[in-house]
Amino acid sequence: MQLRQLGSNQSSLNFADGKEIFFSYETPVAAYLPSKGYVKTSQKWSRTTSRHINNFSTAYVCEYPQEFFNSLIDEN
Repeated sequence: MQLRQLGSNQSSLNFADGKEIFFSYETPVAAYLPSKGYVKTSQKWSRTTSRHINNFSTAYVCEYPQEFFNSLIDEN
């Protein structure tokens, strides 16, 4: 597991299995999952967090509830 700072208040956790979880501030809001591709939260956040999500990727294949992203952290 490797933590990468991507910008001001933006970071990602990268895992050996190819999974990458993207954080805006301290909240997981998007991810790259090898089995699904790029996914993002369906929860509406501030303009800044929305911009962070768009900076991470513009190729999102679907949205999941915020609880899905919280559970990605809990399982690791």
